[in-house]
Parts: sequence; C-alpha cells; structure tokens
Amino acid sequence: MGAATLEGITTSTPPLREAARAIVMDADDRVLLLRYDENGGFWATPGGSLEEGEDHATATLRELSEELGVDEKAIELGPQLAERTKDHLAGGREVRQVELYFLTRVSPADIDPAAATQPDNIREHRWWTLTELRTARETVYPVGLADLVAAVAAGHTPPQPVVLAG
Repeated sequence: MGAATLEGITTSTPPLREAARAIVMDADDRVLLLRYDENGGFWATPGGSLEEGEDHATATLRELSEELGVDEKAIELGPQLAERTKDHLAGGREVRQVELYFLTRVSPADIDPAAATQPDNIREHRWWTLTELRTARETVYPVGLADLVAAVAAGHTPPQPVVLAG
C-alpha cells in the first residue's frame, strides 16, 4: 500500500483487488443484470474477485456458475470488452478494484439461480433490452454498459478493451 504526502495531507492507495465480470448477452442481444439492495440499490453485471492463482477468464466462468447456477460448459466466453477501476468497500474495508469485463453468451434456459452456490446477496436477475438500459431510472453498473451492448449488438467488438468510468 503506497502513501504520499502533499502539504501535510497523507493519502494512501487502497489494496488492489482484481475482479472478473461478465457482460452476459443472449441470442436476442439482451443483457443480464443482477439487483442488489445495498448502497441504495443497483443493478450490475455478474462477477467477483479472483481467487489465488486464478486468471480473469477462469474467474469469470466460476463466478457465473456460483452466482447464476450456469454449467460452465454452456458458457461461450468471448473477448475482454472493458476495464474499470473503482475504489469501494469490500468486506468492510476500502479496496481499489480493477475489473475486467468479458463478453459472455448464454441462453436464458441455462441460468438456474436455484443451483447457485454463492448468490452473494443477489435479490433478482433480469434480462434487459438495449432500450431498457438506455432509459433505466435505476442505477446500473458499469457506467457505459449500454454503449458496449449497442456496439456488440451491431457486430462491433472494440479492438481493445474500453476503459469505463468509475
């Protein structure tokens, strides 16, 4: 953990937490989001932190299995679409989370929340159309998700991962 002093003010960088997230889309180009109640309530893509010795792709597959009960064999893992860095609380302590977002194709029939082994306070899951994403009054993370979904739906995968706002 680094520390810097500027005019008597000490700032520190929170410990790094690497995470893998999935932008889950179905054949109709809808995107799957999960609803959480904390922090005033929000919708977010599935995913979570990497385990010891795990790479981002493997973590993405594991998280989808744990959170949505999806058999890893039913998942079509695509390219990394985006990256986001965000300081936030995790387990009661501040961390700097670096998230890599992977395109993932899944059939709605392959999702079985009853088989999820770690539902992580997920209140519900819902498939969103691009129009619903663009007009949402609820908080949706990550910011910029609608633009990524629109690009993928139009057949345009970014040549390199897009950096999303915190």
